[in-house]
Amino acid sequence: MRRMFKLPATAAKTSVYLLTAAGAAALASQTISPTHVPEEIRAGISGIVRSSRAVWTIASTVVDYKYSLHGLSEDSDDYRRVLSEVHLCSARRILQLCEANKGFYVKAGQFVAALRQVPKEYSSTLSSLQDQAVPFHFKAIKEVLTSSLGPDLSEIFLSFDEHPVAAASIAQVHRAVLKDHQEVAVKVQYPGLEHQFKIDIAAMSFLSKFVALFFPEYRFGWLVSEFAESVALELVYVASFLILKGWKFLSFQVDDLEFMIDMEIEPIQVAKALVEVFAEMIFVHGFVHGDPHPVLLDHGIYKELDEGFRQDYCQLWKALILLDANKILQLGERFGVGKYSSKSALGRGMSAEDRKNIKQELQSLKMEDLSSFMESLPSDFLTILRTDGLLRSLLSKLGAPHRVRLLAYAKYAIQGLSPKSNPESDYAAKVMFSRFVAKMSYLQLRLILELLELLSWTEQVRNSLIKFLKQILVPADDDYQISVMLLELAKLNTDDDSVQSR
Repeated sequence: MRRMFKLPATAAKTSVYLLTAAGAAALASQTISPTHVPEEIRAGISGIVRSSRAVWTIASTVVDYKYSLHGLSEDSDDYRRVLSEVHLCSARRILQLCEANKGFYVKAGQFVAALRQVPKEYSSTLSSLQDQAVPFHFKAIKEVLTSSLGPDLSEIFLSFDEHPVAAASIAQVHRAVLKDHQEVAVKVQYPGLEHQFKIDIAAMSFLSKFVALFFPEYRFGWLVSEFAESVALELVYVASFLILKGWKFLSFQVDDLEFMIDMEIEPIQVAKALVEVFAEMIFVHGFVHGDPHPVLLDHGIYKELDEGFRQDYCQLWKALILLDANKILQLGERFGVGKYSSKSALGRGMSAEDRKNIKQELQSLKMEDLSSFMESLPSDFLTILRTDGLLRSLLSKLGAPHRVRLLAYAKYAIQGLSPKSNPESDYAAKVMFSRFVAKMSYLQLRLILELLELLSWTEQVRNSLIKFLKQILVPADDDYQISVMLLELAKLNTDDDSVQSR
C-alpha cells in the first residue's frame, strides 16, 4: 500500500495564498469595459473559482509526489511501484479538476491525453474526457447567434434545430436550413469563452512554473504555450456554414463499430479512408487537423505547416521507412534535436547487443530528458505528434494493422515530395517524369513494408505453432521424450535467425 498523506498546515496556508494570488492576478489582467461590466465580472468571479480549484489540485499533487517518493531510491522497484500509484492518483485528481472546471480545462485534459510522451496513467485516465461534453442550453446558444448574426434569425434560417447533433468542450454543432433550402451545420462557440481563455491560460502558466519550482525536471512551459496557441486559433470563428447532404450520417462516429456492423461497413476500409485523408492533408497540402475526434463534424484546431517543415517531414518518413540513418541524423539536426538522434539505432544490420543497449537507454530516460526533448521540437512537430497519437488511437479501435498507417504515410510522403505542376513554367514531360519517379519510390517503399509484414506474419505463425504443439503434445510415459524433441525441433526451426532477418 502506498503511504497516504495529509496536507500539512503550512502547505495548506501557502496554498490559500496561492489561490488568492492566482485568481487576483488573472482577474487583474482583464481590461474591464464599461459596456460589458456584467459579463466580465461574471467571467472574473468564475475565473477565481476555477483558478483556486486548479491551484489546490496541483498543490496537493506536488505534496503527494514529494511525500510518497521521499526516501526511495530511483533505481528500486519500490520507487517505480509507488511512482505508478502516485501517477494514477494524480491523474484521477486532475480528471476531477477538468470535469469540475469544464471548458478549457477539459480541452487541456484532452490535449494531454493525446500525448504519447506522458505517463500511461495520465493518458489512459484523461482519455475519458474525449467523450465528455455536456451541451449548453439553447437559450445561451441563441444569444451567441443573435449577437453574431443579428436579432432576427428567421432572416437567415428557415429552421434551426435547438438540439445539437454534436457537442465538444468549447462549442457545439446544430442542424439548420438556410433561406435557399440548403441544409447546413452551424458550429456555435459557447458564451464567455474569450474572457475565460485569458484567465485559464494565465492560471495554467502560473501552475507550470509552480510545479517546476519543486520538480525542475518537469517543465511544462512548452505544453502550455502549444496549447494556448492551438486554442487561440480555434477561437477565431468566421461566419460560415458547412453545407451537407445525408444528415442521417451526422451522428455516425468513425469508431462506432456497432453502427458499422449494422450498416455492413468494413471497419478496415473506414480506417484506410481516414488515415489517407489525414496523410494527404499533412504531407501534400501542409495542413494539420490538430484535434481529430470520432465525430466527423468536429473541425476545431487547424494549423498550416511551414513549407520547409512540410518538405523535411516528408523526407523524414521516407528515410524512416528506408532506414536511411544518415538522412535521419541530418533531419534531426535540422529539427533541432540532433543530439537525441542515434545512428546505430536506425541503421541497417543492428546487432542483438545494439538492440539491447538501445532498449536499456530508452527505459532509463528520465523526465529531464523528455522535457529537454519536447522543448527542442519545432511547434509544427508537436502538433503533428498529437494528431498522430489521436489518429493511431482511432485506427486501433477500428482494428487496423500498423501497415495501413505506414502505407498511407509512405504514399503521401512521396507524393508530397513530388514537384507541384506549374503550367506556366514546367514542361509536360518534366511533370510526367517527376510523377513516374514518385510512383517508383512509393512502390519501393511499399515493397519494403510488405516484406516487413511478411516477417511479422511469419513470427505469428511460429508463435501459434509452438502454442499448438504445447497444447496437443501432453507428455505421457513412453511419449515424453518424443514430445520434448518435437517442441525443441519446432523452436529450433522457427527461432534461429528470424529476429536478425528483420
